[in-house]
Amino acid sequence: MDEYPLEQQSQSHEQENEIVTEGSAFVDGEPPSQDGSVPPKVDSQMEVLDEKVSKQIIKEGHGSKPSKYSTCFLHYRAWTKHTQHKFEDTWQEQQPIELVLGKEKKEMTGLAMGVASMKSGERALLHIGWELGYGKDGNFSFPNVPPMADLLYEVEVIGFDETKEGKARSDMTVEERIGAADRRKMDGNNLFKEDKLEEAMQQYEMAIAYMGDDFMFQLYGKYQDMALAVKNPCHLNMAACLIKLKRYDEAIGHCNIVLTEEEKNPKALFRRGKAKAELGQMDSAREDFRKAQKYAPDDNAIRRELRGIAEQEKAVYQKQKEMYKGIFGGGRDESGVKAKSRNCLIMLWQWLVSLFSRILGRNRVKAD
Repeated sequence: MDEYPLEQQSQSHEQENEIVTEGSAFVDGEPPSQDGSVPPKVDSQMEVLDEKVSKQIIKEGHGSKPSKYSTCFLHYRAWTKHTQHKFEDTWQEQQPIELVLGKEKKEMTGLAMGVASMKSGERALLHIGWELGYGKDGNFSFPNVPPMADLLYEVEVIGFDETKEGKARSDMTVEERIGAADRRKMDGNNLFKEDKLEEAMQQYEMAIAYMGDDFMFQLYGKYQDMALAVKNPCHLNMAACLIKLKRYDEAIGHCNIVLTEEEKNPKALFRRGKAKAELGQMDSAREDFRKAQKYAPDDNAIRRELRGIAEQEKAVYQKQKEMYKGIFGGGRDESGVKAKSRNCLIMLWQWLVSLFSRILGRNRVKAD
């Protein structure tokens, strides 16, 4: 086959509440021109949402805004405003969070007000007064926030689930969570077929959010198998999107997650090999392709990739051969070429002996 296909098997075919998600310039990558250690510098107009909550848009979103009790999926970084101490970063943890509007924790009140004003794919800087954050006493566990600290949140809304009940993941049964994740995976697959890569990744990331570490650690037996049958394909499909978007390091990261669970997964090895090959890591890529071929010996795509690496290495060898031929003369007189080559080798040997003697001499002086 020409390419490993996206996984199409579904754990459940039940209907679900409408999923609202729109395209964005980037989903889980770092924002341009800053590394996330300090709040971003934003020049857009300040929008006052409340006496204690203001917003500056970093990147425009699309579509509608979430209503009360919507389940929103988002990434954020948070700082204390005056000291600019970063106390939380979901991008760094590679785990989006879920926020049910109207049912948020007290310290998330200001954040929820900001999220309620945002569209899918929108990224914004929220300015929140301490009264709608961690309050007069702050928080001395995790996250560590000092008393009466005004806050800054850099937030991106990945997407949201419009629902009238606001059912959080923690209130769902195992089957409900796996089913909800699987439906998002299928939506992502359909978007991928339409080449809507950013939108597809939003769906996959929301599916992965349902399969967080806190959830997976509780599973065993058939439920663990059911969850991995949804979670791992989402990571593999994320890798496929990221390769198309030329975000190779991120693609490798998603493949690594799968390989920690299934070290013999040929699709994970294949896609990691493709990403490594694009980064010029040919030896490591060849190793991944050979492992993938071991577990999928009849796959033509793996053969093509291995053949491509071999042809590329052959071309490099021929180029080097021509280069060395030029260095050593390259004339038609065979005896002359041999003589020049021999003289060069003798000179190189003499230089190495001299260098070794000098180093040995210095070491003796230090030893004395």
